[in-house]
Amino acid sequence: MADTTISFPSKPRIFILTDITNEPDDAESFCRYLTYANQFRTEGIVAVTSVWLRNKVAPENLHEIIDAYEKVVDNLNAHVHSQSLYPSAEYIRSIVRSGPPVYGMAAVGDDIPLSDGAQLLLERLLAKDSDPLWVLVWGGGNVLAQVLNHIRNRDDAGQLRTKLRVYAISDQDDTGAWMRRLWPDIFYICSVHGWNQYSQATWTGISGDTPGEQGGPDTSKITKEWIKEHIQVGPLGAAYPDYMYIVEGDTPTFLYMIQNGLGFPEHPSYGSWGGRYLPVDLTFPRGHFGDTADEVVGKNGQTYISNRATIWRWRNVFQEDFAARMQWTLTNDFTKANHHPIISVNGNKGLAPIYVEADAGSSLIFDASETFDPDGDSLSFKWFQYREPSATRTYHSWEVPKMEIKVLDSIGKKVEIIVSKPDGPGLGATSVPDRGEFLHLILEVQDSGSPPLTSYRRILITPLNNV
Repeated sequence: MADTTISFPSKPRIFILTDITNEPDDAESFCRYLTYANQFRTEGIVAVTSVWLRNKVAPENLHEIIDAYEKVVDNLNAHVHSQSLYPSAEYIRSIVRSGPPVYGMAAVGDDIPLSDGAQLLLERLLAKDSDPLWVLVWGGGNVLAQVLNHIRNRDDAGQLRTKLRVYAISDQDDTGAWMRRLWPDIFYICSVHGWNQYSQATWTGISGDTPGEQGGPDTSKITKEWIKEHIQVGPLGAAYPDYMYIVEGDTPTFLYMIQNGLGFPEHPSYGSWGGRYLPVDLTFPRGHFGDTADEVVGKNGQTYISNRATIWRWRNVFQEDFAARMQWTLTNDFTKANHHPIISVNGNKGLAPIYVEADAGSSLIFDASETFDPDGDSLSFKWFQYREPSATRTYHSWEVPKMEIKVLDSIGKKVEIIVSKPDGPGLGATSVPDRGEFLHLILEVQDSGSPPLTSYRRILITPLNNV
């Protein structure tokens, strides 16, 4: 029955740098990461330093969590497609390495040998694999800095840098700014803010409730009580520690990569569970991506415009998703757990975005009637326009043509979309160009299982101004 679930024929290459033991959140994030490991090609996990953990690294703590994962991986595999199984604990152990046990730039120099972690990262970067290599930085970045310094004089250094994708949880040592300054061509997602002002960063939307937004983010599924009941269950849950400051501060780096039909990692401006980001300097459109904002109605009914809202708007859904996976770890009986809906739109089944062109003022029909749930649960359908990713001048939704969405059946499986004309509502100071920015239509399908699970499809509509 597991082969009725979605498979992942293409898996992003992932390389993690973690200052595990700095505080509990790295261990929490690593536990969650392992429950999604069947979606990725994990190519390295390196224990590193940071400003908060300057003089040691702790790979042994990674191994403790991998030992717990070993006890549940067979159960996990009973709930996923046979072509997208979880990696063995033995394999995960084999790719754990240590970075240099020194702070930041003290590890970088022509006369300083590469650490074991940097050697592995260099091997992965030099591999004859055309797919991007995503470096997820949960602590300091000196392992990546070592490699970039090592290759800088190679004839193919620029080509190698084009293979890199970096998502850093702010700058946690002095190498991040150094790398972005020397190599502004590197695809590099990172919130930048005043020293230690982490509450200003997008990634805190994972579990934060920042002053000025209190009452907007729903905090019900990040309490210690909820976590104890839904996450700290079974052998892997026993390795998930109580939080100290915020829950899983590093998790947005891979929530951004989750294959659920919403995210599109090559386009940070599109938004996903891991947040939404824009180029800092259009001179280097593939360079540094920094914070931007979404306009979101909070739990209290008030509207918030916030960079953190680009993550907390999805919070209940991604917490329920994690809780369901922790239930997978408890049983190898497919019928005793919940599994994700499989969306089909106009006969197109899968996760990839759907591209459509349409004249401004015309209508489009989208039919998701062939969508099904592997467990036979009832499904709810929600179609909405994600307006902010279409904005090119500001983050404001009023800049973007507003589509009219007409539900054509009783439960929302089928809709008619009216693409706005240039003088239509919601255009603000802009108009629909000859080949406009994509209009983003999102289909969100949630099942009635426990915990409920959600899948998405993104439809990218190019409005044509045939006036």
